[in-house]
Amino acid sequence: MTACIHNHSQWQPGDPTGAAGRYLTTDVTLDALSLVKKGHIIDLGRIIAPGAPANPALMTPYVISPTVRAADNIAMRRANGGENDAGAILERIGMTTHVGTHIDALGHFAQGDVMHGGRSAAVLTTPVGLADLGAEHIPPMVTRGIVLNFAGLDGGDHLRPGRTITVADLKTELDRIDATLGPGDVVCLHTGWGQFYETDPARYVASEPGIDLAAAKYLTSHGVIAIGADTMAVEVLPGADFPKMQMPVHLHCLVDAGVNLIENMLLEPLIAQDISVFCIIVAAAKLKGATGAPARPLALV
Repeated sequence: MTACIHNHSQWQPGDPTGAAGRYLTTDVTLDALSLVKKGHIIDLGRIIAPGAPANPALMTPYVISPTVRAADNIAMRRANGGENDAGAILERIGMTTHVGTHIDALGHFAQGDVMHGGRSAAVLTTPVGLADLGAEHIPPMVTRGIVLNFAGLDGGDHLRPGRTITVADLKTELDRIDATLGPGDVVCLHTGWGQFYETDPARYVASEPGIDLAAAKYLTSHGVIAIGADTMAVEVLPGADFPKMQMPVHLHCLVDAGVNLIENMLLEPLIAQDISVFCIIVAAAKLKGATGAPARPLALV
């Protein structure tokens, strides 16, 4: 497995110089690969299909339509001398990059005009996407994943909407699974809210449980490279200080700390198998200038 390792440069959490060059050390990757004992792969990505949850105020829905049909392509090839009736089928997909399981690029948010590293949103936002801090700079991740299970804290199989996951909740769950946070970790928050992704998309996007700003700062202070969740936004919506304070976790993680967010994860398989610490592989599509990118996180156990 070590043949695929190519992350040789040092990753610095919260690197003020921006997203480019943020890579895990080889030691971090090797330590994560040492967690693989059975060679089983658990898919943590959700299927993206028509009807997938999307915030109607910000996101266009997922739409897929055929652009080339086999019969039409065969006719074209026959006209060019083809005899074996090879028929290509292609389609066009329309969606924002924040539908389905995806990673937020650091350029997804600005506080006022200020983006990560002090960059100007007005300057970086161009007619063809972000001039910097786009999805092409999201680092590939082969590192230790930690899933924290909070689904039962409200007495059921999911947290209630608007329920805050606090620093105390994080510490209690880390103690329960006997895990200590470290630089380069990807922390995944299981709230149980993901069960509504397919069954009730409107409920899924209306509000959600998640971490507050203090909990986000606690995680980033330990050098995590990304925070993921089985929700649309990772953070609690609406927060305790809403509407005065909006999206504070996104502002802190993406603008201040330089930590990516992985949203709409499928975490139930890990919980069902009582897996808390594992090797995680996350790679985003390198969409130049995009504020986020589809991803298919994989747990290796």
